[in-house]
Amino acid sequence: MKILILGGTKFLGRALTEAALAKGHEITLFHRGLHDAHAFPQVQHIHGDRNVDLAQLQELHWDAVIDTSGYQPEVVDAAAKVLKDQVKHYTFISTVSVYDDLLQVNLNESAPVAEWESPETMDPGRQYGALKALCENAVKKVFPDQTLVIRPGLIVGPYDASDRFTYWPSRFHRGGDVLVPLPKERKLQFIDVRDLSAWIIRLVEQGTVGTLHASGSEYSMEDVVEACRVMSSNASACTWVSEEFLVANEVGQWMELPLWIRSDSLVGMLALDNAKAFESGLTTRPLIETVQDTLAWDLGRSPENVRLAGMNPSREQELLRLWHELRN
Repeated sequence: MKILILGGTKFLGRALTEAALAKGHEITLFHRGLHDAHAFPQVQHIHGDRNVDLAQLQELHWDAVIDTSGYQPEVVDAAAKVLKDQVKHYTFISTVSVYDDLLQVNLNESAPVAEWESPETMDPGRQYGALKALCENAVKKVFPDQTLVIRPGLIVGPYDASDRFTYWPSRFHRGGDVLVPLPKERKLQFIDVRDLSAWIIRLVEQGTVGTLHASGSEYSMEDVVEACRVMSSNASACTWVSEEFLVANEVGQWMELPLWIRSDSLVGMLALDNAKAFESGLTTRPLIETVQDTLAWDLGRSPENVRLAGMNPSREQELLRLWHELRN
């Protein structure tokens, strides 16, 4: 197949390109050339900003397009219209954040999505999910019978510079006393970017349409901790702390302490009904492999790279001190 990927040199786009090449497909990457522009020299690169340079895609044809970089509905609409007569199948990478009520668990793909509160309050940062829902609709209007919408949850693995999962393998590798949120059995969902990408390519090959979650397998916080400890070459100990303690000390969920979401917050993000994805052929690798490969990639990163998520070591030490004082 001839596949166009909007994006393709960063995290998900990179893994999609690798998965597609492994299956022998002919790939074109449309991207700005700002992130690892020399990756994949064997494929066609078209450098451009999708906000203003879509004309470069005119007069070219592909069997399918995978849109990894659509966040504004008017920009997605423009891309869909340009490609209307040039591709047969459009895959749009959305998000589980589209749902209106993520305080609920086990939502399926038919759950209500978020809407703009009003046209005057369009705040992309605050209403990311509503924007992505509008992007989905923009594609469906142009490709009513040829659209596949993928709604991933937390995507993890090598090249994940968000650090929302990478923090944990890295933190255990550093060793010492590690602050970890209770309860140990708390359920989590996430998906290795390589499993997600291989599955998406299979769906594209099959011409699959509709909407599918991509939240991956279910793990406990203890599963993650044990996998990280096994892969660490440095001795570490876990101090499990309560949610009440974390809230009382104003610990930030999700970003300051990755994988932790307060029980009264958006717990549905990590607890979706993922049955349709597995029925359609999604498979996931062992957690230990994801931890191992994520750590290996992270250790190869420059120390100058800013970590976007994770607890500051001095902040962690202070919290550990407070917790031990309370327990004694």
